[in-house]
Amino acid sequence: MSKGQIFISYRRADSAGYARAVYDALARQFGAARVFIDVDDIPAGMSFGEVIARAVGESEVLLVLIGKSWLAPPADGQGARLHDPADLVRREVATALASGVRVIPLLVDGAAMPDPGQLPEDLRPLCGRNALEIGNSRFAADLERLATTLQQGFGEAPAPPPSAATTPARLPRRALVMASLAALAAAAGLALWSRRRLPEASAGATATGPAAAAAAVRPPVNGTWTADVSYDWPGANYQERFEFGGDVGELSGSASFLGVPRGLVDGRVDPGGQLRFVTRSAEVAGGGNAEPTEHRYLGRLAGDELQLVMQTVGGASAHVPVKLVARRVVAAAPAAGASSGR
Repeated sequence: MSKGQIFISYRRADSAGYARAVYDALARQFGAARVFIDVDDIPAGMSFGEVIARAVGESEVLLVLIGKSWLAPPADGQGARLHDPADLVRREVATALASGVRVIPLLVDGAAMPDPGQLPEDLRPLCGRNALEIGNSRFAADLERLATTLQQGFGEAPAPPPSAATTPARLPRRALVMASLAALAAAAGLALWSRRRLPEASAGATATGPAAAAAAVRPPVNGTWTADVSYDWPGANYQERFEFGGDVGELSGSASFLGVPRGLVDGRVDPGGQLRFVTRSAEVAGGGNAEPTEHRYLGRLAGDELQLVMQTVGGASAHVPVKLVARRVVAAAPAAGASSGR
């Protein structure tokens, strides 16, 4: 494996959506060959236990994502899963702690570090490790801090900013800072997600100021998109519709869930085409009270597609992350000789 291998440990029912988003960000920063996540890196037919044990042992850092239900008991209620010696999450973390791998707890969405008394003996050293936080409202900044921490641990200096002398046609980040606070937020997203420089200005362009900065950093996500989605219960197949608007780093509009449009909360888009937003609904199970839920979307613009992962949090039952691909709805051209109207 490559120098500075990073292993991502997570419980699927607890933080799978965040694990995928962390993987995507770190794979772009350090290269996919240096980041291990089980769904991508365990070939079909291979033993989970054997592959994970080898990957942990060859890693330099293990990131353990701890959500609010990381300690929760399984559905049968027979004690916390971490106290089962066969539990894969326990084996990952215990192997890393025992072998001297650097273990960094990532506290997801306000989760707290467990107390030593809540953990089996081989996991108790985890409580002495300094943790970082990962939250929906500050996701970009939290991931940038994580990337910096890993770079420092690996002894890898961050990539220097482009020189004005060598890239005269590019808009420097300082110009974005001076243009507006909104452009600054977008530039911070650029530094986290892709580390790419801003696109070259078109030949002969002379526009400057906040309007030019906004045009330079916002990817073309505005408009209407649809996706065929299968949720994690039988017969739950829907065509969902996404209506996006906004400018610079803001993402507004609606996203349907079970065919019902729901307003976007905390919507952001960065210059590299990464976007994230939240919608809210309620879930009722067994004739009980309605339980509030959040649907957290993370994804990216890839050509003519929006590749998204949606994680439902809260509600009356646990849900697995849902992957979906949305495609832009293109208005039909008017028939030859017909009036297009106003």
